[in-house]
Amino acid sequence: MSHPTSTDFAGRIEDLYGAPLADLATRAQDQPPGMLSALLGLHHDLAFAERSITFHRDRLAQLVRPDRQIGAHEVANVLDCARRLAEAVAVRDVQAATGWAVLQSLGRVTSPAPAAALAPTVAAPAMAATSPAASR
Repeated sequence: MSHPTSTDFAGRIEDLYGAPLADLATRAQDQPPGMLSALLGLHHDLAFAERSITFHRDRLAQLVRPDRQIGAHEVANVLDCARRLAEAVAVRDVQAATGWAVLQSLGRVTSPAPAAALAPTVAAPAMAATSPAASR
């Protein structure tokens, strides 16, 4: 199963805000916390989870190489590494799902006003007008 990567996520943020991620990170430091900071945080957490998956996968492969002896101590290390790998995958999956759900709800303004150049727009869901009398 293919998962969106932190690179895909970064590209979508850059498309949304119309600037490179490094510039956006610098701008976010000068602003109060908001959507940009939240998206950058999600990107950071997703990238960290991907690095953790790579590390633990490589470590697990090293622990179970055919030329290594497997004893009780080694089995404990293999199990611990596999547990950490599973945790990293779970974190990656949650971060990716959360991040993409948020990004899919945002859209870029075609010609933003100067003050709103870095703020993405969120389409408000259409709500039917209901009368309080109708619910009685």
